[in-house]
Amino acid sequence: MDKEFGHYDTADYLKTDEDIAAYLEACAEENDPALMAQALGTIARARNMSQLARDTGLTREGLYKALSGDGNPSLATVMKVAHALGLQITFRRTT
Repeated sequence: MDKEFGHYDTADYLKTDEDIAAYLEACAEENDPALMAQALGTIARARNMSQLARDTGLTREGLYKALSGDGNPSLATVMKVAHALGLQITFRRTT
């Protein structure tokens, strides 16, 4: 018996601020800049990429490119996106 599965998209499961925080924390544990950019892109898709483009003053296409796994966004772009999404970037000392 063959079963068909739909396309999995993490953005479909990021419904609450708590979901988003847990997702970002899990991605941050990997210490992979490309994964963090992609995670922000996933959150942006969950929250409305078009609105994010308006809020940041960046193009939708530019955001998709920068926040993909292959993108390499500047820190300024990451900070603009985080701020527009209501997120704060913090640093803490590791032990």
